[in-house]
Amino acid sequence: MADSHTPTDALGPNAWLVDEKYEQFLADPNSVSESWQDFFADYQRDSDVTASVTDKSLPATGRTGETGQLPAVKPGSPPTAPATAPTPASVPAAKAGPAEAKSTGISADGTAEIPGEPLRGAAARIVANMEASLGVPTATSFREVPAKLLEVNRRVINGYLTRTRGGKVSFTHLIGYAIVRAVADSVPVMNNSYLEGPDGKPRVVRHPNVGLGLAVDVEKKDGSRTLFVPVIRDADTLDFRGFWGAYEDLIRKVRSNKLTPDDFAGATITLTNPGTIGTVQSVPRLMQGQGAIIGVGRLDYPAAFAGSDPEALAEFGLSKVMTVTSTYDHRIIQGAESGLFLKRIQELLMGSDDFYGKIFRSLGVPYEAVKWLPDENPRDREQARLEKQVSVQTLIDQHRMRGHLIADLDPLAWKEPHMHSELDPATYGLTIWDLEREFLAGNVAGSDRMKLGDLLHVLRNAYCRTIGIEYMHISEPEQKEWIQRHVEGVDDRIEPEEQRHILGRLNAAEAFEKFLATKYVGQK
Repeated sequence: MADSHTPTDALGPNAWLVDEKYEQFLADPNSVSESWQDFFADYQRDSDVTASVTDKSLPATGRTGETGQLPAVKPGSPPTAPATAPTPASVPAAKAGPAEAKSTGISADGTAEIPGEPLRGAAARIVANMEASLGVPTATSFREVPAKLLEVNRRVINGYLTRTRGGKVSFTHLIGYAIVRAVADSVPVMNNSYLEGPDGKPRVVRHPNVGLGLAVDVEKKDGSRTLFVPVIRDADTLDFRGFWGAYEDLIRKVRSNKLTPDDFAGATITLTNPGTIGTVQSVPRLMQGQGAIIGVGRLDYPAAFAGSDPEALAEFGLSKVMTVTSTYDHRIIQGAESGLFLKRIQELLMGSDDFYGKIFRSLGVPYEAVKWLPDENPRDREQARLEKQVSVQTLIDQHRMRGHLIADLDPLAWKEPHMHSELDPATYGLTIWDLEREFLAGNVAGSDRMKLGDLLHVLRNAYCRTIGIEYMHISEPEQKEWIQRHVEGVDDRIEPEEQRHILGRLNAAEAFEKFLATKYVGQK
């Protein structure tokens, strides 16, 4: 087959949007942005896309184009339609009225017509895309990935962002970045695409950079849904902070309807996340021009544990999981390569190669990332429980004595954060699996029992944030208890008006100190 590209080929699954914008442009050129006006200046629409699809009754399909939704047709073949349609025996033709014509295929004057209604414009483009995708010989790899460490580190990141500059990191941000790093650093073949040259011979295109397409589901004003796939171009050249910013910039453009043609071009691999609406796993359609599309399923406990007691799940040490699928072009990517790619994604999401540490540093999070450790529950569970309770009490005491050693007191961030061993739960045999388990809290924040994760949150908010407190050397128990009551579990947020008052008093104190140092030099 000769190579015959159209102006919309580079836009892949977004080509339907070009048709929709072009209709608006034809009706009123000023109704689209300047970037779209420039795009349509010398644009010619594909004749086979604008033709109505009337040759067959199509089954209902979703926007993700699941496998088997459409029958295969030869690309480029003209539509054919039967001259007549059979009349249902249960509905006499003579009595069919206008309201019945659409459902029975019988017109008001009794003549037969083609059933259904023509698909035009964007809907016809979607049909063309899905049918064209059937020409890509694909296979799919599946991998179930534990998400415990992903959850814990995301919680730490968002806690820091909430206390400082704001913003929020989603699971999709972290998973998308893991996909980019897995492609760029380990399995670059996943970034290739297939092409037939002008001589009809097969070719492989090795893209130098990763263009990550993001499948974004959007609900229109009329309640219908559609799919945009904007692209983070050169994603492999970005650290996590740059990737996060580029991702959020595209999402803002989608929500405000300000996407330009450039935002849709350059995808080499696509991420779709139907797990956000509860889908466990999916096999999305792969469009021509890309080598792979990655699907991420729901992040949750296995369905068999849906009704289990949360405390029992915590005691058992059960992790939430998600299914990641890799649907790839089998002409240029082999099953082993796809499997190794998913394996690499899992390794990164479990902390391999300091994955989370690099993310923490790019965001300026002044703490060490949480690390993956296996759960430890020996047969003598009662004895193990007692030992862990002693460890928890030791951890509480150490935070009260040495919490200031990991406090965020370095405004220049001139050295990397370091976890003091006496403040590290791992030192005492406590792991991420213990975070959801309850222990005696010794009246921390007025509570007798707390989950270890909540207990650490209270202790680190009190002693390891932007203020360090060292007071356990005080010999009077009442004084130590007074400090604990006023720092552990209290709301330390300060209203803007009070912040301005504090700043004013600090400025006044600084000015007074300078006056004394000038007026009474050398005096104490």
